[in-house]
Amino acid sequence: METPELELLASLLSDERVVSLGVLVEGSPLVGVLPFLAAPDLGSVIVHATRLARHSRGLVAGAPCSGAIHRPDRAAEDPLRLPRLLFEGRVEEVEEEEAAALSSLWVARFPSAAMTVQLGDFAFHRLRIESGRLVAGFGRAFGVGPAVLAEAAARGR
Repeated sequence: METPELELLASLLSDERVVSLGVLVEGSPLVGVLPFLAAPDLGSVIVHATRLARHSRGLVAGAPCSGAIHRPDRAAEDPLRLPRLLFEGRVEEVEEEEAAALSSLWVARFPSAAMTVQLGDFAFHRLRIESGRLVAGFGRAFGVGPAVLAEAAARGR
């Protein structure tokens, strides 16, 4: 993967703010749309979800997940060329002390979440990216894994 694609990958993870997240709930796939915050090494994304939401039942440590992060669709653009990251991974637990540190980062990125980080029914979850595909445009797709994410973090920011 060349520098422009690594920069695009880093940009999708740092500039976009919403992930379409697929999880398994009671053996069936379920998709939710959640705000996210990328880890500095881009190897994972953090989501903050209420335990009352149905998709939260799929956000348990070790559970599989998949996600899509993409640029917004615009009527003037070709949706086949829409830059996007599609990934698969695993949910990881976020410890209490890390959650406290994440709260300030979360509110800085999402000011309207100042209230929800204080509510007991919300929790942070880490989605560790194990593999994926960066689609940089029509016919321009690249494999993504931990090494590529680390390289994107180093070169794309």
